[in-house]
Amino acid sequence: MSSGRTTRILLGMSEFIVKPDPDDSRLTEAVSGIDQDGQPVDTRVVVERPLTLFLNGQEIVTMMTIGDHPEYLGVGYLINQNMLLPDDEITSVDYDDDIETVVVRTKRKTNFEEKLKKKTLTSGCAQGTVFGDLMERFEEVRLPEGAILKTSWLHSLTKKINTAPSLYLTAGAIHGCVLCEEDRPLIYMEDVGRHNAIDKIAGYMAMEGVSAAGKIFYTTGRLTSEMVIKTVQMGIPILVSRSGFTAWGVELARKAGLTLIGRARGKRFIALSGADRIIFDADGAEVEDEPKTAARKGAVERDTA
Repeated sequence: MSSGRTTRILLGMSEFIVKPDPDDSRLTEAVSGIDQDGQPVDTRVVVERPLTLFLNGQEIVTMMTIGDHPEYLGVGYLINQNMLLPDDEITSVDYDDDIETVVVRTKRKTNFEEKLKKKTLTSGCAQGTVFGDLMERFEEVRLPEGAILKTSWLHSLTKKINTAPSLYLTAGAIHGCVLCEEDRPLIYMEDVGRHNAIDKIAGYMAMEGVSAAGKIFYTTGRLTSEMVIKTVQMGIPILVSRSGFTAWGVELARKAGLTLIGRARGKRFIALSGADRIIFDADGAEVEDEPKTAARKGAVERDTA
């Protein structure tokens, strides 16, 4: 897929090329309340705002989002809903902050009125949707061969991601997704819905020319059917989460040959699909286990500071 833009960075040389900005005043606001003892308390809460997406002349959807990276979110949504195909050429992506609208234009005209009638709600937060014919493409996707996941990379990634400054640690009530390469977190996106976060990464990959080869996808959310479908659609062979699984998510991962790893905290994890890609090169005794309340404790400390 072409957007007329080229990659300006060498991913193998950097970490957190894109990362959350918890200091961005547009993304959170202070709210006063009381705590469990009836004492006054000020806390940060995440701001939601609508974003209406158009593809050429067709209005597609209005999403609730934190509002950062609207161009990536719009393009990624269309890709993951199979509305943009690999050979589609994007001629422009225009965002208007005043009317909270993003318009994606393509060289080849499109019409999705019939497809919009077939959408089905999924278990994703907010307005997550998956279209009926997505499964047809899911059957055809072939994930890159030769991908591996070393346990030393996994341990390093979970530590780097879970300790990086984020809206989650500042305000909670948000999901994060990270595109990784070996033990390096590359693109870290957050949003009120995990589907928005993954769509932002899909849009970034398409618009900046980032290949799925050798990549690992990390999410803070549940490993649902939607997360599996979108990861496979993006061509990424390994999906990791600090959370748990759904049965259909596991079934689809096994069907697609996706490596599916959940409950990844500290030195612990469970793999329910694609375990043949895992290389056990780390000494578990040398890896610190993550306290169960580490992330929540960080959020509380920030709220009360």
